[in-house]
Amino acid sequence: MARVYVSIGTNIDRARHVRAALEALSASYGPLQCSPVYETAAVGFEGDDFYNLVVGFDTDATPAEVAARLHAIEDENDRVRTGPRFSARTLDIDLLLYDDLVLEEGRLQLPRDEITRHAFVLKPLADIAGRLRHPLTGKTYAQLWADFDAAGQAIRAVDWPR
Repeated sequence: MARVYVSIGTNIDRARHVRAALEALSASYGPLQCSPVYETAAVGFEGDDFYNLVVGFDTDATPAEVAARLHAIEDENDRVRTGPRFSARTLDIDLLLYDDLVLEEGRLQLPRDEITRHAFVLKPLADIAGRLRHPLTGKTYAQLWADFDAAGQAIRAVDWPR
C-alpha cells in the first residue's frame, strides 16, 4: 500500500469544488488526511483567487491509475482543458508524491516539481507531511517550508469547516 499526496486547487465556485473533490477522493480511496485550506492569488494569469489544499491517502493503485482517476474527477467537475494552460479552473488535482518514488513517465512526474516552487503546494504539504523527506533533496517538507522564500506568494488560511 502506497501513501499518496495530491494537491487540490480551484478558483471557480471554490467551496463547492473543494467539497466535490474531497467526496470523490474519499469515495475512491477511503479516509483522507487533509491540510488546512488556503487562499492564494492566481499564478501565471490574472484571475480570481484560488483555494488550495493537499490531501494524503493510502492506495494499492499504481501512479498511472491514480493520475487517471484524478483526471476523471476533474472532468466530472467540468474541467475545461481547451483554453490557455494558465487559466481559471473548476478543479485542478495533481499527484504530488507516491511514497518516495522518483518517476518521469510522459506527463507524470514524481515528485512533482511544483512542490518546491509554489507556496500553495509546499505549505499545505508541510502541514500534513512535514516530517517526510523529499526524495530528491533529502530535506523534510517542514525544512523546505522553513527555507522557502514566499515573497510574492501570499498564502492565507481559510476558515474551513471540518
